[in-house]
Amino acid sequence: MSRTDRLMRLMDAMRRLPAPVTAARLAEETGVSPRQLYRDIATLRAGGALIDGEAGLGYTLTEDPALPPQSFSRLEIEALLLAISGLRTLGDPELARAGEDAMARIIATLPESQGRHAMHATMRLFREPSPRPALHVDMALLRQALWEERSLIIDYLDLQGRTSTREIWPLGMSYSDNHMMLLAHCRLRQDFRTFHIPRIQALRPGGDSFRPRRVALVRDYVACRAIPPPPG
Repeated sequence: MSRTDRLMRLMDAMRRLPAPVTAARLAEETGVSPRQLYRDIATLRAGGALIDGEAGLGYTLTEDPALPPQSFSRLEIEALLLAISGLRTLGDPELARAGEDAMARIIATLPESQGRHAMHATMRLFREPSPRPALHVDMALLRQALWEERSLIIDYLDLQGRTSTREIWPLGMSYSDNHMMLLAHCRLRQDFRTFHIPRIQALRPGGDSFRPRRVALVRDYVACRAIPPPPG
């Protein structure tokens, strides 16, 4: 992890976790030793972050110069909190954690009264996560391929229990209560396919870039397919 990413993760942890946060907890969150954690705290303070506390007492981020002030209505705050809490039911822990970090960053920029509204929100989402098959692939690698518009090589177990290896152009992911799906253009079939992500047994980067064709491909998919494409 780069130094910049590590410091950003540390700031996110202090925004998200109940204050004061112990050095041990912050070190665990950022994956560094306590000694490195103390150095990172000093670096943030030198950069203008107002961090109260010290070793043995815990730390509180009281002023964050990296974030400009924002303002939301009380209903907007409640809506954001509901949306973020819904990510926990999707079966993608990394995505849920990203949402929580983003919400903590938003709350840190609110005026004091609105910050209190966020801390005492009255609306809650109570929904049991649906049982989901285990994921066999690196979701970060899959998302990176989507963002960078690069091909992937996947080993895919189809509904008949047969495994095939194919190159795809990943176009988008969709989440529902029971499924996590990947829309892609299959280079083997020369057509659009939807893949059940839990059925992808392995994936690795391909050698192809399809930038800037993604938007046109998605437009073609929407225009030509009145019904979902057949399973991979």
